[in-house]
Amino acid sequence: MALLETRPELFSGSKIHSSDRTMDLGLAEDHFSRPVGSFVASDIEQLKLAIEECKKLILELPEHSERQKDTVVKLIHLRLKLQELKDPEEDEPNLRILLEHRFSKEKSKSVKQTCDKCSTIIWGLIQTWYTCTGCYYRCHSKCMNLITKPCVRSKVSHQSEYELSICPEIGLDRQDYRCAECRTPISLRGVPNEARQCDYTGQYYCSTCHWNDTAIAPARVIHNWEFEPRKVCRSSLRYLALMMSRPVLKLKEINPLLFNFVEELVEIRKLRQDILLMKPYFITCKEAMEARLLLQLQDRQHFVENDDMYSLQDLIDISSGRLSCSLTEIHTTFAKHIKLDCERCQAKGFVCELCKEGDILFPFDSHTSVCHDCSAVFHRDCYYDNSTTCPRCARMTERKQDVVLDIKDA
Repeated sequence: MALLETRPELFSGSKIHSSDRTMDLGLAEDHFSRPVGSFVASDIEQLKLAIEECKKLILELPEHSERQKDTVVKLIHLRLKLQELKDPEEDEPNLRILLEHRFSKEKSKSVKQTCDKCSTIIWGLIQTWYTCTGCYYRCHSKCMNLITKPCVRSKVSHQSEYELSICPEIGLDRQDYRCAECRTPISLRGVPNEARQCDYTGQYYCSTCHWNDTAIAPARVIHNWEFEPRKVCRSSLRYLALMMSRPVLKLKEINPLLFNFVEELVEIRKLRQDILLMKPYFITCKEAMEARLLLQLQDRQHFVENDDMYSLQDLIDISSGRLSCSLTEIHTTFAKHIKLDCERCQAKGFVCELCKEGDILFPFDSHTSVCHDCSAVFHRDCYYDNSTTCPRCARMTERKQDVVLDIKDA
């Protein structure tokens, strides 16, 4: 071929016949023996030509042949060498702070990463790259000074809330036909760059800031109970990932009607209410503290603090049925400790003062009712059917009156 005749220096020092060029392609000493500092612009151009020649040769050789496989290996070596010339390795600091990002230098040599800034592959073998320890933003070392987007974790720390309108679009004209993040000119026709809409923010982004990643939109879950992943931009993807387990959704205020249509939500709410009633037993029980029963909910700490706050992960697990199974199992374990295993907890049970019959009652039993004033526990049928005041409240009121009279008499 013409390239072989005009540029013999690209390959071996001796003349290469077409039948032997597969073994020698791109492995000439002048590409791999000289120190990096001695490479000049012409070497880069020669490598590019060698790469193109190698690609043509791969197409010409018999498919799946050993010669074709060897040529592919040589093509990889040429591309790596070209990338090394364009981005020579330098001594980089292990930690860099930029726009609230805390970038940590990566030691992994994996090449299966993509730079979040330039959208090209990170060649871990020959390139220095960093990952933000807060939002997991990845980029080449050479791209760091081009970053304009602050760390998403700082937004999560200062503003832990979701956009609760479904795809709040404002239109490209309001964005001045520019990417909402990097301000690159965009249009729906793809000229000069394709406009891609983020279902979470409703805004439009360029292909560098929007990779067509998908995520579940919180607004669609809360208003429609819809869990189909939608296309979101890169910054929204990271924000939603960091917010996934944060209990910031107060459903009874945002959409109280959801409990009327989703039976699983009602079931989970009842289990959470029961667990909150069990919590005082465990806090004052030595055996429960030693067994660390409450740590079974350490991944959902808010379940032992309130019964009305939910995370997006909670709602996803409720929809799939996973949360109902796991929470029912924990509820059973907690109830077994209080009612069967621990004598101290059993001693804190109640006897129905209205009928004075039946077993010991606990506030989390399904057939009981609890007085809102004194927390006494009764059979549900007895408490609803009896129109008199709570006997325990009556005794407490009488005692207070006796104390007042004693003080007056004194």
